[in-house]
Amino acid sequence: MPQIELGVPKGVVESLPDEDGTAERDMRRAIAGIQSRLNEEIEGLDSAEAAEVVADAVERMEQQASTYHEFVPELRAWGQSPIYAIAWRNLYVELIGQLYDHEWLGDDLGRERNFRLVEDGIRLSDL
Repeated sequence: MPQIELGVPKGVVESLPDEDGTAERDMRRAIAGIQSRLNEEIEGLDSAEAAEVVADAVERMEQQASTYHEFVPELRAWGQSPIYAIAWRNLYVELIGQLYDHEWLGDDLGRERNFRLVEDGIRLSDL
């Protein structure tokens, strides 16, 4: 099974005002941790089983992105810059996209996510 490779999207890094690079280092460290955990967890699994593990990670990333998204108006209300919350939100969204871009994983991941939607009782007719 191929390894998952993730990286810091250029647009996210360029949006950071941090001149000493602390936020970028934190993002790189977080991505390295996510990547290594995923690769450890999927080692020895077939692509369908790996998709289940990755789907769990995608759900956690969506929750993280949602949390950072909720910080934006609150930070603005307090007169604070939301740029870091926006950057972290965008990072998690980009990482999800990068996971789907892995050719060996994308189709199975899409099927697993769709299966979970249907299993939870959500149907297109409910939208």
